[in-house]
Amino acid sequence: MRVRATTDSPPSTDADTIAIGVFEDEGVAHDYPGTLQALVDSGEARRGLRKLAVTHAEGRRYVLAGLGARRDFDPERARVAAATVAGRVRELGTKVLCWEVPHHVGDAVVGGLVEGTVLAAYAYTEYKSAADEDDGLESLIVSAHHDVSTPAVEAALVAEAVNSARDLQNAPANVMTPTALADHARTLDGVTVEVLDRRGIEAAGMGAFAGVARGSDEEPRLITVRYEPADVAGPILGLVGKAVTFDSGGISIKSGLKMSEMKFDMSGGAAVLEATGAIAHLGLPVRVVSVIGATENLPSGHALKPGDILRAKTGTTIEIVNTDAEGRLVLADCLAHAVDLGAERLVDVATLTGGIVVTFGKTYAGLIGNDDAWCADVAAAGERTGEIVWRLPLHEEYAKSIEGKYADIANAVETRQAGSIAAAEFLHKFVGDVPWAHLDIVGTAWDLGRAYAPKGGSGWGVRLLVELARVNGGAPDLH
Repeated sequence: MRVRATTDSPPSTDADTIAIGVFEDEGVAHDYPGTLQALVDSGEARRGLRKLAVTHAEGRRYVLAGLGARRDFDPERARVAAATVAGRVRELGTKVLCWEVPHHVGDAVVGGLVEGTVLAAYAYTEYKSAADEDDGLESLIVSAHHDVSTPAVEAALVAEAVNSARDLQNAPANVMTPTALADHARTLDGVTVEVLDRRGIEAAGMGAFAGVARGSDEEPRLITVRYEPADVAGPILGLVGKAVTFDSGGISIKSGLKMSEMKFDMSGGAAVLEATGAIAHLGLPVRVVSVIGATENLPSGHALKPGDILRAKTGTTIEIVNTDAEGRLVLADCLAHAVDLGAERLVDVATLTGGIVVTFGKTYAGLIGNDDAWCADVAAAGERTGEIVWRLPLHEEYAKSIEGKYADIANAVETRQAGSIAAAEFLHKFVGDVPWAHLDIVGTAWDLGRAYAPKGGSGWGVRLLVELARVNGGAPDLH
């Protein structure tokens, strides 16, 4: 979708549809056709968030969008309002939409309007035999009294990165293999990419990652992506993503119910990959090393068995209690690798535990970490981008729960108590003293139910990671 900003009034643009927002207890700021305020006064148009009314004047469509109370209107509500409008105008056959930016709002709201529109326009149709005759919305214009080109263009770039992550998530596992994910990484601009195959992973001493991968005939891939702008100081940001491209549970096989959704177990890796590409595209002044562990987890004659013992990159031995707790095995070696590559701040993103859905549903992702200031930075980035997180604790009693009977640690707690925290305590063993934050995104990675991401892959984490990199690198805060 083409996105541009203008200081021209909406009727002066080439838009076939114009969206104008109205707040509760306020009138229509610019009633260009002279009929919008009458719609409000008659009650046909309502001011509540996600309420819409459509009228026609002078050969154009006008969509009057309720924005709710001004005091509550933030970038997330802007995304929701814009997504609601995008759904309606697609039904109307709109090709060029112009949003009039509400008066007295910041650049973050401009970004929200753009993101909501671009994200809501997404559709995954790669394997639909019957092509949709309507190609959908082609262009978005944002009209404001001052130049909002920078927040509009940057929001569009980030939203397109989110949609690219959704493409990776939604692709079937027979297509989106670890090899295919690595090949996609090589298409990103402005970064360097290194890929290790099965032999390279084993040679690097990554016994935990290699142990998961040996159950599948598909080659695993360790994908390392570096973004190293010149003349940039500050800590190296390490981003680590779990990319299990299909998770059957291995020998500890999952129920067949909804197992098809396990193609989404690579969502963390997709988010890290596309966020890194967006950071490079934006030219943010921060050094980034991203590590994505890609593999399948399948049962076979070569697969891990409960009771097996693995040795991770750090030398830590791991007793396998449950082969369906494979993500932490992959992440353990990936986190250690990122530390070895010089990461000075760490964030891992993973669809790690079903328990996090029991705790937070689809509203919050789980945040667990070892450094209060760093976790606060991660949470603040989530607040600014609408990808909100809630922190859970680490504690020595949780750490004790993963002590192994025959090895240093075990990969699962059979009591099933505090499962999400126990998984994080496992990861905690592999980050050393580096400030680290773990994001458990099982509830938010797909079928999010938001107006701009109702079903399928959500691309959750891309916006948060880009914002974190923006602030971590000292770039201007657009929020």
